[in-house]
Amino acid sequence: MHRRFVILAGLALLGGCATAAPTTVAPAAAALGELEPLYSATAGKDALTIRVSSNGCTKKEDFAFFVERKGEAVTLAFGRKKLDPCRSFAMGHADLSFTYAELGLAPRTELFLLNPFTAWTGPGQ
Repeated sequence: MHRRFVILAGLALLGGCATAAPTTVAPAAAALGELEPLYSATAGKDALTIRVSSNGCTKKEDFAFFVERKGEAVTLAFGRKKLDPCRSFAMGHADLSFTYAELGLAPRTELFLLNPFTAWTGPGQ
């Protein structure tokens, strides 16, 4: 009886491993710590527009970007160079457009955006 229990338990464990969903490993938080969380990103015909948090003074010049090409894969990341010094009581956002020429990319280049996304909850919430 004991041997049957061990065999059944072993089969149950193996069966569970075979049907388990694959796990996705996210990059370490420290690796993404310098990247600006985005509310949205829109790839337009001539430019990529990102929506970021703002206290009222956020400008395009406050951001740096990094483009990396590996074969046909192009990755893009945005980081804030300068904090927004304004003091607003309500949470806000700014839309910043970067032309593909500014990014050093041909129009319609497929790219992977590395920045984390966060939900926009509206002003004052």
